[in-house]
Amino acid sequence: MPHHQSAPSRRAVLRGAALATLTLTAAGVHAGSANAATSEWPTEIPLPDGFLSEGITIGDGPHAYLGSRANGAVYRADLRTGRGEVIDEGATGTVTNGLRIDHDGLLYLAGAAGGAARVVDSSTGRLVATYQLAAETQFINDAVLLGDRAWFTDSRGSLLYGVPRGAKGAVRTLTLGGDWAPAPGATAMNANGIVSTPDGRGLIIVNSTSGKLYRVSLSSGAATEIALSGAADVATGDGLVRVGRTLYVVQNRRNAIGVFRLDAKVTTATLDRTITDPRFDIPTAAARYGDRLYVVNARFTSPQTPDTTFNAVAVPL
Repeated sequence: MPHHQSAPSRRAVLRGAALATLTLTAAGVHAGSANAATSEWPTEIPLPDGFLSEGITIGDGPHAYLGSRANGAVYRADLRTGRGEVIDEGATGTVTNGLRIDHDGLLYLAGAAGGAARVVDSSTGRLVATYQLAAETQFINDAVLLGDRAWFTDSRGSLLYGVPRGAKGAVRTLTLGGDWAPAPGATAMNANGIVSTPDGRGLIIVNSTSGKLYRVSLSSGAATEIALSGAADVATGDGLVRVGRTLYVVQNRRNAIGVFRLDAKVTTATLDRTITDPRFDIPTAAARYGDRLYVVNARFTSPQTPDTTFNAVAVPL
């Protein structure tokens, strides 16, 4: 059962068709007015030393929110200046992997090997709710907002978890079936990045180990493999970003982002190009604002010490 702290009344979550419309509008993240991201804005967001960055999401302001593997802390940065501050100090034994922010300013945080998800107020850093989704042997990795739920991937289990938006209600568990084929081994990284389909009726997930993409039915959990054209695989696929029918796949160990064109029924993904940048250092996630992708470096192959530097960098879409 989740542990709740009461959310402010102004955070009341929109329901029904209105919420679905907002979700679809936000699928590309701040598509229209966000084109204010100009060449004058900094292309690097420095993070605190030892932050162990992993995920990123972008909200109004415009602000980026980044999560820490060191202690679950959340850092908020102003995209216009590159400067920011820690809004959630985290705690020993806590991790923040993937994260997403909704229109009400609530952050939905994936808790990695702790098996939990947290909901945090982005304005104050206050913990709104904690959900223990799975055993601590599992790995809650990434999240996407769709309709009235935040959906989380479990990289060590063939499950997705739908946490109610606004931190009220029961968690929905979706068992992956159909073409879904997890790699063997208790610690294999399977379901990782997750986004909604262009029509908002399903989900797209990447299997980091097998290098495959899947379309998932929200009604049944059936996963249908998406045929890849122009590329052998999306191995080491991590965070996903979708802008219309363009899918960006962050491939961490390859220091690259594959840019794929989805067909209308999301049955095929065709490689259009690959984004590389000398500033990439094991990128794990990205978020779009205007004509840029903001990419967070996890630096898995560098020393993970309190003195290790971390950052996020901006690249053109």
